[in-house]
Amino acid sequence: MAELQRRFDIAILVITHNLNVVRHITDRMAIMYLGRFVEQGPTARIFDAPRHPYTEALLSANPQPDPDAAHARITLSGEMPSPRHRPKGCEFHTRCHYAQADCRVTVPPVTQVDGGHRFTCLHPLSATRRPATGTT
Repeated sequence: MAELQRRFDIAILVITHNLNVVRHITDRMAIMYLGRFVEQGPTARIFDAPRHPYTEALLSANPQPDPDAAHARITLSGEMPSPRHRPKGCEFHTRCHYAQADCRVTVPPVTQVDGGHRFTCLHPLSATRRPATGTT
């Protein structure tokens, strides 16, 4: 695929749940929740420092090649909401362990940080994977 991309100067869209494939064959990636982008940007940057809690949870569930490696998994609680009856505010707040009161009423704007990394979260994770603001 990389050879075809170089030869014909084309973009290739890969849709998958396999994040190990994404990490090795893409330059940019996007994470969707309920059919909407919650984070997008350079693949390496998102793997190294996710800003959206859903991305953090997905990455924590990604199988690791070393079965002996210690790896903390994030378990999301609750049912995924119906796309026909979307929650008010941030659509992920019903399952987010960082959600605060404002998440229930305010739709998060798209925030862009350096390198074209964009996300929608009122309380994004910092580069060290902790919430950028306090938690409840």
